[in-house]
Amino acid sequence: MPVSPIIRLGTRRSPLALAQAHEARARLCAAHEWDESAVELVPVVASGDRIQDRPLAEIGGKALWTRELDQWLVDGRIDIAVHSMKDVETIRPAEIAIAAILPRADKADRLLGAPSIAGIPQGARVGTSAPRRAAQLLHVRPDLEVVPIRGNVATRIAKLEAGEAHATFLAAAGLDRLGEDEVGVRLDPEDWLPAPAQAAIGIECRSDDAKVRDLLAAIDHADSHAEIRAERRLLEGLGGGCSSPIAALTQREGNRLHLRAAIYSADGSVRVEEAATFGDGDNNAPLELARKLLGSAPPEVVRLFDGLA
Repeated sequence: MPVSPIIRLGTRRSPLALAQAHEARARLCAAHEWDESAVELVPVVASGDRIQDRPLAEIGGKALWTRELDQWLVDGRIDIAVHSMKDVETIRPAEIAIAAILPRADKADRLLGAPSIAGIPQGARVGTSAPRRAAQLLHVRPDLEVVPIRGNVATRIAKLEAGEAHATFLAAAGLDRLGEDEVGVRLDPEDWLPAPAQAAIGIECRSDDAKVRDLLAAIDHADSHAEIRAERRLLEGLGGGCSSPIAALTQREGNRLHLRAAIYSADGSVRVEEAATFGDGDNNAPLELARKLLGSAPPEVVRLFDGLA
């Protein structure tokens, strides 16, 4: 048993973030035959957890989930940081490397408060602060009213029960990791495309820390990492941020990836979808897919992006 931790693992304090940190610690300890005490969990309060009354796009975007952990990592107060990859900015600091992606979980969303999208009552209020979910919903149900709702899983469920909204969405992977696998109705990701990088846990370290990068390589899931790399490359090509409605689904076809993506107008009235199939190491194909999407989109959609078209 080690006298002191081998790895200091930084994590947000939310219940879901801590569940993901525990999974990362368990995988590291299993891979290296360490006692659990070899990985010290270091909870850090993120700005996104402190500010929950406004949409992310209004107060700093995805950086609100990573800013404090990034600083602690660069300062050397932690050795690695664990993130939900859908919450990580597309362009990362040069000092930080995405060293491992854990096996990706269920990519689907779940609908709470109604048996299906079609089953949501006419004119009902649906709570979400995600532009992708709002636009997808309004595209198929323009009669519904979207109202902002943020917070962790328990908070959102409580707001739903309090009547702030008739229905809401949560990621299936997050619910499963919290042991809430019976909550909500699963939406088939083939029909209801998820967010890019949804359901993936990523582990970052300092780019120049070769020792830690080697340790993390043992738990990197190559297929999941390839999917996340492709979807993040798509985001890079689109130049999308927290106010950009983007949905994407990657599926493996042998040694190739099939990536479907859709972008929307903010009100969901316009939807543009394209797809591409390419090899694992092809970093240009997702960029070309982004160009194709933006090239096919009308001005009211393009203005929500800052991409390469």
